[in-house]
Amino acid sequence: MTQPMNKSAYKSQRKAEQERLEKQRKLMRKLIWATGIIVLLGIVAALIFTPKSDPTTFEYDKLPVLGQTDAPVKIVEFGDYKCPSCQYFSQQIKPQLEKEYIDTGKVSFYFMNFPFIGEDSQTAALAAQSVFHQNNEAFWKYYDLLYKNQQDEHTVWATPDFLVKLAKDNSLPIDFDKLQSDISKATYEKEVNSDASTARTAKIQSTPTLFINGKEFKGEFSDYPSIKKAIDDALAAGTTK
Repeated sequence: MTQPMNKSAYKSQRKAEQERLEKQRKLMRKLIWATGIIVLLGIVAALIFTPKSDPTTFEYDKLPVLGQTDAPVKIVEFGDYKCPSCQYFSQQIKPQLEKEYIDTGKVSFYFMNFPFIGEDSQTAALAAQSVFHQNNEAFWKYYDLLYKNQQDEHTVWATPDFLVKLAKDNSLPIDFDKLQSDISKATYEKEVNSDASTARTAKIQSTPTLFINGKEFKGEFSDYPSIKKAIDDALAAGTTK
């Protein structure tokens, strides 16, 4: 028969149990703190030692340029002349950039081809490259004309005849026979394909995509205040790639 525990023995056992539980709680707190510190150190190490992606380097002297080539900030647009979003950018955003940054010598603006919507995206790019190689200023007029006269992206509208007629009707200061020949012979196909290869290497997913001093602009192409902030940050940083 089990003997009942006297009061003194009960208190001693109770105290021992409480001390054991307190030791367990202290050990658990230490383990939690240690785990937290390890996690925190891991996060700090990741922030410190994770390599930052280098800015993309462009051969600016080989690209169509709008503005002063020695401007402290350089913006590159990757575009497709059949892209409706590019049309919006050319008509709504670029004019603001010109007024505030390009015409004031703060930004030089460049264009690179990323023709992917249709077969005539490539044809339009070939035509624009021909115009560029004849006259840089005429290129930017042609750039605006292509977007102004853009048609349904699901139809084949940028035909050689259309592209040459567009240049003639607007009296571009170029050789129209050379334009026709450059389109039919795909004279600047390597340049267009090289632009597209650069876009794929940079993992560009859509057009228009902007690079500001070599760094991809991650905001919305239609959000001018965000573009403006990115430009102002680049001006403050003073680094060109």
